[in-house]
Amino acid sequence: MKSDAVKKGSAQAPHRSLFHALGFTEEEMDRPLVGIVSSYNEIVPGHMNIDKIVNAVKMGVAMAGGTPVVFPAIAVCDGIAMGHIGMKYSLVTRDLIADSTECMALAHQFDALVMVPNCDKNVPGLLMAAARINVPTVFVSGGPMLAGHVMGKKRSLSSMFEAVGAQAAGKMTEEEVCEFERKVCPTCGSCSGMYTANSMNCLTEALGMGLAGNGTIPAVYSERLALAKHAGMAVMELYRKNICPRDIITKDSIINALTVDMALGCSTNSMLHIPAIAHEIGFDFEIKMANEISEKTPNLCHLAPAGPTYMEDLNEAGGVHAVMKQLADAGLLNTDCMTVTGKTLGENLSGCVNRNPDVIRTMDNPYSQTGGLAVLSGNIAPDGSVVKRSAVADSMLKHEGPARVFDCEEDAIAAIKGGKIVPGDVVVIRYEGPKGGPGMREMLNPTSAIAGMGLGESVALITDGRFSGASRGASIGHVSPEAAVGGPIALIEEGDMISIDIPNVSLNVKVSDEELAERRTKWKPREPKVKSGYLARYEKLVTSGDKGAVLRSDF
Repeated sequence: MKSDAVKKGSAQAPHRSLFHALGFTEEEMDRPLVGIVSSYNEIVPGHMNIDKIVNAVKMGVAMAGGTPVVFPAIAVCDGIAMGHIGMKYSLVTRDLIADSTECMALAHQFDALVMVPNCDKNVPGLLMAAARINVPTVFVSGGPMLAGHVMGKKRSLSSMFEAVGAQAAGKMTEEEVCEFERKVCPTCGSCSGMYTANSMNCLTEALGMGLAGNGTIPAVYSERLALAKHAGMAVMELYRKNICPRDIITKDSIINALTVDMALGCSTNSMLHIPAIAHEIGFDFEIKMANEISEKTPNLCHLAPAGPTYMEDLNEAGGVHAVMKQLADAGLLNTDCMTVTGKTLGENLSGCVNRNPDVIRTMDNPYSQTGGLAVLSGNIAPDGSVVKRSAVADSMLKHEGPARVFDCEEDAIAAIKGGKIVPGDVVVIRYEGPKGGPGMREMLNPTSAIAGMGLGESVALITDGRFSGASRGASIGHVSPEAAVGGPIALIEEGDMISIDIPNVSLNVKVSDEELAERRTKWKPREPKVKSGYLARYEKLVTSGDKGAVLRSDF
């Protein structure tokens, strides 16, 4: 056992004395030491129930012959952090989570791990850590929130943000907004649409690192407690078979995850996190690969914010495994990939069925023949940019309009809510990238304001920042290179004509190369916005959005 380094032999007597201080018995010390990474806290709705999930995991581990030991991981609520300085501290936690989990797992020599994440950066951070540490590991999330019910319709957090925009436009009363406020988030769990948290929990299944149901069983269902117990049992089986994360997270399984991403219509943030996870196993993932996969992968699901269905509906329809079964039958997945069940993906998918073709479209009746995400390139984004194509109105798939340029999110929001943005405009928000932010803030406030004010089918938004999974419309993020390093987005001027062609994956400003070269001679780097603390260190180390905003290690 790996943990023998801290438990066995005469030289380890001091170590054992500390285990005795913890109340361990000899029997517990004779068993494999299983670390349970608990993301429980009392500020994130998706994490407030994780204490119960962790207790269930502990029971499963103990039942299967392991000694469970809990230690924590942090998590930020992106909704609460949205629209102020707090959002600078969201993406950056992904690396803190990975680093701190690596420290805890290796310092204490755990034999195996069960990761219990739920919300946005928590899931990829722990997947990154799992690949680094490489001891047998299983994931079980806290599960999605149930949809709210407001004014006779199912609703979610994106509805709430859009309601604020509707009130600013005079289309909704304060009383109506208050009703949304009270009802859109009715339970614990990760917010109920196919936002970033649920995207990553679903893709954990596709990677093979979570059991069936990990991404979709609602947080409040007792079935999730049973899933957690099975996760605890499963990690002990992985331990006995010595199946580790790098046996499961491979180039093939990452391509599988991206294929499932396209079919589900996941958050654009997956195009930050998949490259970051790939980086941990030495796979140099180029985001433009997404277009090749998208071209052959139909979009089968339109969950909120792209459509009227929610995670609970996907769960009832058969969940992620039902989607994967259809993709596998069409030859779009590598079914030989190993998974945390100790079986191949193909073995896991045997018997899975689609129980509701209105929620999971069949392969011969997709929402579109191409996948849910697209990577756009051109003279604005030579290294690429990302859009959730499945959440864009048909009228905006091709759009040309004048640039309305803002150097921070706050200025753009003020202009949108002040009625200064009109149909046809292209809102450009720059200096919000990984370095420029720093921290690459999500732009849910401006996209929701645009939608809430009735401009979602006539106004586009491009940024070197990123979007919440709750964003919809022609919202193009991750523009690379970013403005802070002199990317072409820094050279756009007010009134320049911007051409967006999503079907042909292009994003250009209609300015000559000569004019752009002339503007570049006048551009000067800006002073960093933050000069101390974690963000200042992050700004020095972070790479670009197209590289997954991973931290440099080439010193």
